Amino acid sequence: MKNELRSDFSTRQYMLSKDFELYYYSDKNLTSVEDHSHNYWEFYFFLEGDVEMYIQNKPQTLKHGDIIIIPPGTRHHARIRQTGAPYRRFILWISRDYIEHLGNISTDYLYLMQRTATEKTYVYSMDNFSFNSIQAGILTLLEEIHSRRFGRNEKIRVTISDLLLNLNRRYYEQLHAGEDHEASLYEQVARFIESHIDEDLSLDRLAREFFVSKYHISHIFRDNMGFSVHQYILKKRLSMSRDSILNGMDAGKAATAYGFSDYSVFYRAFVKEYAVSPTRYRQKARQNLSESLTKRP
Repeated sequence: MKNELRSDFSTRQYMLSKDFELYYYSDKNLTSVEDHSHNYWEFYFFLEGDVEMYIQNKPQTLKHGDIIIIPPGTRHHARIRQTGAPYRRFILWISRDYIEHLGNISTDYLYLMQRTATEKTYVYSMDNFSFNSIQAGILTLLEEIHSRRFGRNEKIRVTISDLLLNLNRRYYEQLHAGEDHEASLYEQVARFIESHIDEDLSLDRLAREFFVSKYHISHIFRDNMGFSVHQYILKKRLSMSRDSILNGMDAGKAATAYGFSDYSVFYRAFVKEYAVSPTRYRQKARQNLSESLTKRP
């Protein structure tokens, strides 16, 4: 991730905005942060570093993909164990009033926050697929916050709602894996595809996994999606690859990670779906965000 996205680190522990604030920090010589609390919710997305997070005086060594949810009034601080090494993270602050507003729309927005408050579970680990999706949502939100495009304010509200709902959904499904008995066959197959996206996902394999005919699986996808299982898998693989590429992964590695056995097949499919090459797609996304940031008042 390029430096133009980075915010200069500040020890300020109060919000300037009424609803929420989002920052991307990348530091090398930060030594420590004093123990503190604040009167808003903090969502901390850990990318890189040799860091221990102390929450209510209990240490937790962090790894890539960890998400920390810190309720208002909860004391915490980060201890950097190795200075000079990159320390990168996203920080999202959300006011109590805005959280209450979202909860009035749907309690689904509050699942992780309620779990955090009741069980005192603050650190949530995500698989790479899910964390890449969350990062892509954060980057979209960051771009919208600093843009002046038509519909900016409404797009920001939609994007932060989608980000939080995606976060809650992905962790809920990760926590309740294998408890899909009440879900429709279509939903179960779709979740299986997403969880095994780097593996063989032929109709024959799906039929064996779910003890139904491959013709039945084809039928339910046509009915629910309007296109074939093969097309669904391809679009899902392309979407996940795109998210990883936006987050800095090499295009070739992304193609392999998400189930493309041949890079040329991936490249042609990517260009057909997004109208540009994988490298150009990332360049354009970063260029747009950089231009948005330079236009800030």
